[in-house]
Formats: sequence, structure tokens, C-alpha cells
Amino acid sequence: MEIAQNSVATFHYTLTDDAGAVLDTSSGREPLAYLHGAGNIVPGLESALEGKKAGDRLKVDVKPEEGYGVRHEQLVQQVPREAFQGVEDVQVGMQFQAQTQGGALSVVVTEVKDGIVTVDGNHPLAGKTLHFEVEITDVRAASAEELQHGHAHGVGGAH
Repeated sequence: MEIAQNSVATFHYTLTDDAGAVLDTSSGREPLAYLHGAGNIVPGLESALEGKKAGDRLKVDVKPEEGYGVRHEQLVQQVPREAFQGVEDVQVGMQFQAQTQGGALSVVVTEVKDGIVTVDGNHPLAGKTLHFEVEITDVRAASAEELQHGHAHGVGGAH
């Protein structure tokens, strides 16, 4: 069976950056399962997996526009330390939910200096080309429940 709309594909992967540093891998864990066509993985990887079958191995380079998007400098903001009420020690790497006109936005603290906290609302991989090495381990038809829920169930999936 080939990976197509409404199929569940299971695969092992290693994700690296331009320098070859490993950013994420399924090595030593269960393979990842996803519902094809439901937007469960980055679009560039999903489209590269279309038509593949169990046993296939491939390398995929995903540009930012088909991955986690381009960086938006307007999502980097400097906020007075006083805005973090109830947080005793704000440190680089901490994550918060910011309320914006467009709704909630996850932000990461990137700098704390002189009473000013710099936060970044970009995804940590925004603006980066993603390099995947993938091995497809299984492809099957999605169940009615998986289609209704919009994600794969079972090993490597949501449940």
C-alpha cells in the first residue's frame, strides 16, 4: 500500500540542520505514525512521503516555507520584567503564553537584561531548512475513528 490521503504511515526519522547536527530522531524509540493529509507533520515532508511504501528510504530537504515557516522579526518583542507577574526568576529558555490581538501565542525568553525580557514567538525551527532521513516502516488504511479524530492512534500515534 502506498502513502495517500487518509492512510496512516509509520516511519523512523532523523532530522538535522544545515551543519548536520541532529535536532530530533526516532532512533531508540517507536517510529512516528501520522494520518496522511491531516496536517500532522510539516507540509514539505508530508508531500515528499506521498506515494511511498513500507521499506522505502529517502532523504528530504524541507525549505522553511514548507516546514515551520520563515522567521518574522515582529514576533520578537522586548517586554518590561514587571509584565511577568508571579514569576520570581525569569530565565532564558522559559516558555510563556502571550495574549495577542490574534489570540494566544507561545513565546520563548531569549534574553533577560536590565529589567527587559526579550521573547520570541517564532517556532524554534522557523527560517531553517530541515533535513530528514526517513525509513517508512508501515502504511495502512486509517480507521473511521482516526479519520474522525484527525490523527493516527496506536503505537507511534496519539493513543
